[in-house]
Amino acid sequence: MSDGNLQSDVLETPCAKKPKIDHENEKNGNDNQIPLNTFTPTKVLSNNTNRKTVFLLGKFKDKSGVAIVILEKNAFKEEELSSEGYFSAETRVHTFFNNDIYGNFECYPISKINGVKTTVIYPATDKHIAKYSKQEVHIVLESPDCYKNLTLPHLQKEQFNLQWVYNILEGKSEADRVVYDNKCEKEGFVLVPDLKWDGLTKESLYLLAIVRQRNIKSLRDLNETHLPLLKRIRDEGKKAILDKYNVAGSQLRIYFHYQPSFYHLHIHFTYLQHEAPGIYAEKSHLLDTVINNIEIMNDYYNKATLPFTIREMDPLFNIYETNGYVEKIKRIVNK
Repeated sequence: MSDGNLQSDVLETPCAKKPKIDHENEKNGNDNQIPLNTFTPTKVLSNNTNRKTVFLLGKFKDKSGVAIVILEKNAFKEEELSSEGYFSAETRVHTFFNNDIYGNFECYPISKINGVKTTVIYPATDKHIAKYSKQEVHIVLESPDCYKNLTLPHLQKEQFNLQWVYNILEGKSEADRVVYDNKCEKEGFVLVPDLKWDGLTKESLYLLAIVRQRNIKSLRDLNETHLPLLKRIRDEGKKAILDKYNVAGSQLRIYFHYQPSFYHLHIHFTYLQHEAPGIYAEKSHLLDTVINNIEIMNDYYNKATLPFTIREMDPLFNIYETNGYVEKIKRIVNK
């Protein structure tokens, strides 16, 4: 199958009307500007030197509650490397050393291409603070019984608020960022740039397909009745990305996270050359593999034991540790 042609078994459905691409909508939800110039950091939650990302906890002047600000160095854009930006008369250079044919420098390009991608979560809850804090991580093997008796009751009680997801699906927020919109309530989805992507740099391409159905939480809920939805997301998502970003389907990594960061079914689309967070074996499940597993066994994800990573500040960690599913370790307290 080529990227430009959708499979006939997906198109021949009651909801196969033409969706909107690059949906233009002036409803942008909350237009209040975040006063970043008044942010005062109070704590570094985590500092990932490999990904050049830092997570800061702090407060805005004259605003109640705390905020999390995420700073990330932008990926290089090839078109900027060949233009007068990084290497021009305006470029300032600090020399660390010169030794024969080798030199080490710090370069200060022009300001318009020297920005820092900034993400704000405000007001941030204790759950957000725990999520972005540096902490020890463990792998748990979740059996169907563990999911039913431990994970699911926890999710029903503790999951993140999903209003931001519903705002996207209803066109109340981020409407100007929507890349593709299939409005079918049964098999429809919205394709939108992930919060971690600037929406421009091909080298770090990262989009989310968020399904319109609101009763599918994660992989655990999927069965053969969802195959048309999953195939539609795969095929229409590939075509939309090819049309807009000129990235072929064979260059995309299309996958689920388990456990996901929020419990409304969504699928990740990333550029294969981009080492996106959560692409490792203990976290990601390729969409094509999920489709194949369900075609082999209708209730595969109801019966399978699934691994997932869990961090020690997550309340679910205490549940699994208390019930003997996480190896207890001796914690050394520095005095």
